Amino acid sequence: MFMTIPTIMTWTRIFAIPLIVGVFYLPETTASQAEKNFIATVMFVVFAATDWLDGYLARKLNQTSSFGAFLDPVADKFLVCACVLVLVHLQRADVFVALIIIGREIAISALREWMAQIGASKSVAVHMLGKLKTVAQMVAIPFLLFDGLLFGVFNTHLLGVWLIWAAAILTIWSMVYYLQKALPEIRARAK
Repeated sequence: MFMTIPTIMTWTRIFAIPLIVGVFYLPETTASQAEKNFIATVMFVVFAATDWLDGYLARKLNQTSSFGAFLDPVADKFLVCACVLVLVHLQRADVFVALIIIGREIAISALREWMAQIGASKSVAVHMLGKLKTVAQMVAIPFLLFDGLLFGVFNTHLLGVWLIWAAAILTIWSMVYYLQKALPEIRARAK
């Protein structure tokens, strides 16, 4: 089950990263800043949508696999972290937001790996806080990539800044939650 349709879709999120980043390095003669913003936003939304679609297809086509279960969150984290770094570079997101989001992803991934090794992965299974954090990130990032007026009304930059900070707060909250859940196992093995 290494190369199923859902797994290929998951790989596209990883391969999308240099494409989304590369858009912002196009010369101004090729695309204006507004066009680059639009292209990157559409690409992010399309590739981010594959996260839902690949999971749906894996279940529907009975093509779930342990490799797919491993690759899916890795692809999500790569895509989010790369886009957050691009937003910091473009001065649309604060570096502290990037440190919080990326730091949490590294810490919780390491925690989950360790918990799986000791057979206690259920204590750090995905929780609603983590899902809310992901939703806030996945809405904030395209708003900040677009960085303009949507439908001539919504200031996506302002809304994106609020949402990315909300995502950062949820990131810290969910990290604390997962660490509290893992604490009994950590204490038991610290002796």
